[in-house]
Amino acid sequence: MKTMLVVLSLLTALPAFAEEDRMSMEQAKEKAKHAGVEAKRATKNAALTGKVKSALAADVGLKTVKIDVDSAEGVVTLKGNVDSQDTSRRAAATAKKVSGVTEVRNELHAKN
Repeated sequence: MKTMLVVLSLLTALPAFAEEDRMSMEQAKEKAKHAGVEAKRATKNAALTGKVKSALAADVGLKTVKIDVDSAEGVVTLKGNVDSQDTSRRAAATAKKVSGVTEVRNELHAKN
């Protein structure tokens, strides 16, 4: 009799376990989907940063200037110290020409 009660208890609990497993699978799928979206976004931002850095390095007047470049969702931020306001404007103009750049935040500081 006790064995039958244990078996009946387990059988009635199985749907609850199955539901819990299903929810865990749904949560795992959602987490994986979110991680994929984040990875894609990070890759896209890194690619844009690389394109801007390449454009700055290709500009003869900016080749020797150390400019930090960050990007997020098409918005590029330029940071660092440059020798003049003209160099600062030139760097921002160069960054704006890069495909995929929607906005440039120029946080470059001119020495003079």
